[in-house]
Amino acid sequence: MLVFFTFTTSSILWAQQDNLEIKGTGSSLYVEHIVTPKENFYSVGRMFNINPKELASYNHLHFASGLNIGQVLKIALSKNNFTQEEIAQPNEALVPVYHTVTAGETLYRLGVNYNKVSLASIKKWNHLMSDELSVGHRMIVGFLKVDKEQSSLANEHPMANVQIAPEPKEEKPVEKSPEIKTETTQTVQATTPENTKTTETKPEAPQPQNTALTVTPTNNSTNGSEGYFKNLYERQINGKTTIDKSGTAGVFKSTSGWQDEKFYCFSNDASAGTVLKITNNTTGKSVYAKVLDAIPDISQNDGLITVISNAAAEKLGAGYNKFDCIVSFARQ
Repeated sequence: MLVFFTFTTSSILWAQQDNLEIKGTGSSLYVEHIVTPKENFYSVGRMFNINPKELASYNHLHFASGLNIGQVLKIALSKNNFTQEEIAQPNEALVPVYHTVTAGETLYRLGVNYNKVSLASIKKWNHLMSDELSVGHRMIVGFLKVDKEQSSLANEHPMANVQIAPEPKEEKPVEKSPEIKTETTQTVQATTPENTKTTETKPEAPQPQNTALTVTPTNNSTNGSEGYFKNLYERQINGKTTIDKSGTAGVFKSTSGWQDEKFYCFSNDASAGTVLKITNNTTGKSVYAKVLDAIPDISQNDGLITVISNAAAEKLGAGYNKFDCIVSFARQ
């Protein structure tokens, strides 16, 4: 019986550690823990890097009353024990915290629900190659920060000791684009022909997210200047009725699309994953952008039929301003 009890207890503890499922919304995020024998507020506090008295208060329990075996505790996730950064301190271990995908959820909505964590971070943590999600898939949305010396999670969890270090920034050679005006100066030291050296001063590579939108980075798309998702749009409309809707488009800031021309947008008329063809009425230019989610419900978006990334807006010649457009997409 003692062996069975010990095995059962260990199984429960391991299952908890391997299944830190995030719960709650907004700033009230938490995970759950089932109390095992000999645990108290202090030991659970050490395990999850939380003050024991705060743990009791959060669960509306009397600190002096102790805990019962099988009792379910809510472990608040705060800046002290939860991170969505990509590196741990030397004394810390990072334990993945998961969300299980439900029907209709999108990668964008997942990021918004959990502290507006970036899509790029979620994709990297979960080794995603696209924005598509599968119902039932367990997605890492952050990390529990625990003390390596005091928390059992640091030693027993299979991923706890993985240090999530930031990826090194790749230095790319500066290339001229037909739309970028640059000046090159040369300084020549005139000695002998074989010792002649030329020093070129080249412009820095454009950083779209920090500069005016009059600069268009080099086009690396394999689908032409209208964007990476053009072929997907053509497959989506194949054999279906195309809807054309006229209205006003807005612009949101994003780091996506400047190099690979993967343009994104929001729409209340098409579901997530649908590709829209967006045509600027003034310039006549078109781009193809994939819908992330519904248009965010804020005052500046009132009356808009779509909101597109600033990289897409730049390609359309719209800058940061709202503009009249035609949006085309396949009937759902």
